[in-house]
Amino acid sequence: MNTLSFQDYAVFILYFFIIVGYGLYIYKKKKQKTADSKDYFLAEGSLTWWAIGASLIASNISAEQFIGMSGSGFKMGLAIATYEWMSALTLIIVAVFFIPVYLKNKIYTMPQYLNQRYNANVAMIMSIFWLLLYVLVNLTSILYLGALAINAISGLDLNLCMFFLAFFAIMITLGGMKVIGYTDVIQVFFLILGGLITTYLALDLVATHLGGEGIVSGFQLMQKAAPNHFHMIFEKTNPNYIDLPGLSVLIGGMLIINLNYWGCNQYITQRALGADMKTARNGILFAAFLKLLMPLIVVIPGIAAYVLYQNGYFGTEFLQDGSVNPDKAYPTLLNLLPSGLKGLSFAALTAAIVASLAGKANSIATIFTLDVYKKSVNKDADEAKLVAVGKRTVIVAMIIAVIVAPLLGIDKKGGFQYIQEYTGFVSPGIFAMFFLGFFWKKTTANAALFATIGGFILSVLFKFLPGVVSLEFLYPYGFAVPNASGVYEIPFVDRMGFVFLICIFGMWIISLYETRKGVETKGLDIEPGMFKTSTAFNVWTLMILGILAALYAIFW
Repeated sequence: MNTLSFQDYAVFILYFFIIVGYGLYIYKKKKQKTADSKDYFLAEGSLTWWAIGASLIASNISAEQFIGMSGSGFKMGLAIATYEWMSALTLIIVAVFFIPVYLKNKIYTMPQYLNQRYNANVAMIMSIFWLLLYVLVNLTSILYLGALAINAISGLDLNLCMFFLAFFAIMITLGGMKVIGYTDVIQVFFLILGGLITTYLALDLVATHLGGEGIVSGFQLMQKAAPNHFHMIFEKTNPNYIDLPGLSVLIGGMLIINLNYWGCNQYITQRALGADMKTARNGILFAAFLKLLMPLIVVIPGIAAYVLYQNGYFGTEFLQDGSVNPDKAYPTLLNLLPSGLKGLSFAALTAAIVASLAGKANSIATIFTLDVYKKSVNKDADEAKLVAVGKRTVIVAMIIAVIVAPLLGIDKKGGFQYIQEYTGFVSPGIFAMFFLGFFWKKTTANAALFATIGGFILSVLFKFLPGVVSLEFLYPYGFAVPNASGVYEIPFVDRMGFVFLICIFGMWIISLYETRKGVETKGLDIEPGMFKTSTAFNVWTLMILGILAALYAIFW
């Protein structure tokens, strides 16, 4: 039954007051007499490594993971966990190679990096682009998908759910990054605890209904009942290959997805940009460790729901318009929790959504205030004015998201995989621009513009190419497989890899041509010694990589 009991509401209200109360405590404790924009937007110097790591995870995990990734677990199995486990590897790369560049060059926003490395035109174009993307796509989708999930569990009105989530996120965001960072620690506690309880229930249900006892037995029965759901690497004959194409999820486009998300995304890197090198690196490493745990929380319940459905349970709960909707897996499991525990899991889901909303809103405010308002609207604005503009931006962005979200029909466009694919239209070009900008001083501003604009155009062309040209000749190599309509299509992960390589080649040609014509470029302050890591960092990195290798070896 899609309702919450009195005990559930009591647990949830307790969670709400803990978060808001702790946020107010942090705000008053760390409040400065004079407002400072860097302190407000970046919590400069005030976040510990564990706060940075927890905030990274809290900002990353939201409704698309809990709902969408569980749905993908229902549909294709453990292979979808490659997004989480490859993130662990990517975070280590970001900690070693990306963060030192940002911190050494005193870079606090992604547009600032583009201005410092290329020119003001590239920075302003990308500032406007990122603001539109963050407000109209990311913030809106998080808000709406989150409201849909809460509506499915609680039965509360959808619009009421959106208003509540927006209000809750604003309460946290107005305190600045230091409040977001420290409240995220509690958010992650609720997120992991509630997620583990749901996983425990799911495994116990499998054991009970399939003749076993205990969660270990439930996991073993799942492996026997759905062996195809426990392979990480798909053959090209697998219908899910089009979403996760073989080894490309390890060495191809999956790396582009993760490196762009974790290394070139204001929403994510902002957590570490206000810290010193050691604290930032340790925080990112902590996030990499937590990433190894995420599939247990967001994927295993989806596989359990699939096994139960295949054995005759949940006959109607997963149906939508006469067909099975995998994205209903997680809400269905939550509705089976007993009173009190359901409220805790409900709080965990809300924590994931609110933390992501708060983080995204803070990044929107940061880019608008420091990279648009300060540079083009009011160059003489003092620190107090910048903080005030940032707070107003948070409120305006959230109001726009509440108004726009119901008009987009996000719920009809699918879950996690859809979000990944359509974000991938811009990721290859943006990452190419950042990557060459980091490590090749001859990269020019026009080359950067080619990567961003040309990369998007190439992604669109590759998407619609099968409607014009037959790609069956690529099938033997695994670069094209038939879709549901029988048309041979390039998997979007491979498409991203191809576009990235073309962007890199195009940038190389343009940059060589322009530098020979005398065009000057602006390199960054980079020296080999800045990439050195501590012994403790290296030991923990080896442990994480060892666990990662073992997981892939077991579930290959």
